[in-house]
Amino acid sequence: MSIYQRLLGQDFKRLHPKLQQRYTIPTGAMFQAQGVMHRVKGGPFWLKPFYTMATKYHFLFPEQGRAIPFHITNISRMNAQGETEVYWERAFHFANQTRYFNATMTIDANFTKVKDYLGTPALFYSDLHMHVTKEGRLLIRSGVQRFCIKSTEIALPPFLQGHVVVEEGYDERQDVYTIHVSINNPWIGGIMHYAGYFTTSF
Repeated sequence: MSIYQRLLGQDFKRLHPKLQQRYTIPTGAMFQAQGVMHRVKGGPFWLKPFYTMATKYHFLFPEQGRAIPFHITNISRMNAQGETEVYWERAFHFANQTRYFNATMTIDANFTKVKDYLGTPALFYSDLHMHVTKEGRLLIRSGVQRFCIKSTEIALPPFLQGHVVVEEGYDERQDVYTIHVSINNPWIGGIMHYAGYFTTSF
């Protein structure tokens, strides 16, 4: 049973069947897909030094554009603490550069939230809360966030947090997964946005 099945419990069965297939990733298994992001957009220009620094951690990046080829890999594995974790590698293939937005996810002991470490090595931590919509899509919202410095984690005040909303669905007419991701800050505004589709290859 995947960490997402454990987290969602009976609600997992309300996901679109293709999303159930996508998020049933037993330990040792891999999910791979490729597609196109219709739009990839970052924040204001003065954040470029931060984005450039973040590329070293495979986190955020300064590039923006339309019709960007995209590749995603999820690997379910055991970590050093004996927990099942899912590694996420999201690759955006811009004309002159491939950028990554990586994460490692586990679930808490009470199966109430995903523990999401963003970057390689981790630069940020965020609680993630997952819900199934009435249409069978997966809706993800961020919660508590912390800045990571090696083994030290520093709580971020609200004005420094990036509020994440992710909605993943399945378009039966086009036979593709759909994805919409937005990260916004109450002071800065948009930090990152991308939306598009992908298809599977196992």
